[in-house]
Amino acid sequence: MLESTSSARIVMTTVVSPEEGTRLGRALVEERLAACATLLPPVHSVYRWHDQIESSAETLLLLKTAVDQLPALESRLQELHSYQTPEFLVLAIEAGSHTYLHWLRSCLGAAMETTV
Repeated sequence: MLESTSSARIVMTTVVSPEEGTRLGRALVEERLAACATLLPPVHSVYRWHDQIESSAETLLLLKTAVDQLPALESRLQELHSYQTPEFLVLAIEAGSHTYLHWLRSCLGAAMETTV
């Protein structure tokens, strides 16, 4: 059964390799800033950097978290990330299965509201 939520979020970032994604994901889950880190390799990015068009293979890292964790998660990701300007995009989760959202809450401790 689907349950609405106003606090669950997915944070997207890209990293240079699956190894860096695993290292970042593990640290953020251990610190309870994210409940889960999912790596999607490989992706190919085309972007502008220092007024040049660049292209590179990267790994997409999806972090499942709560809105209250976002400031600390962004700060910690900036500290751990190898990129000077890491991607930090936040997607709201409209709804999810009751059991998954319960699990997400339990992984993050008190960071997520208990009534959604």
